Amino acid sequence: PGGRVSAPGGPGRPAGGGATRRVILDALRVQAPIGMLEHERRAAQPLTIRAEFDTDAARPEADGDSGKVLDYRLLRAALVEEATRAHTDLLETLVDRTLDRVLRDFPAVLEVKIRICKPRAFDDCTVCIEQSRRR
Repeated sequence: PGGRVSAPGGPGRPAGGGATRRVILDALRVQAPIGMLEHERRAAQPLTIRAEFDTDAARPEADGDSGKVLDYRLLRAALVEEATRAHTDLLETLVDRTLDRVLRDFPAVLEVKIRICKPRAFDDCTVCIEQSRRR
């Protein structure tokens, strides 16, 4: 999905002056099997996910030509699947695994930033882990 980026300057580098396009999925809500505490192991926990995906924008895309842009339906599905496929103790592990998945399955993504939050970690605040990775 998304197509491989081949550009002067090597793989993973945008052509034409470094122009990038950022696709953002924000406030994605999932119920995920996550957490180390006993009550977290018994029931899925709510998470919110923000993900940013940078792609090469050196060439303008023709309107209606969805085959040459990132399919954000597939990106969303990958985020949900990673969050819900197996119990994970730590947010850090889930973020790292999600970064690996995006860079493996979406070769057009040059850089990805993932933020996953547990809104119910405490009564008075949300806990988030954010990390980015580049090809």
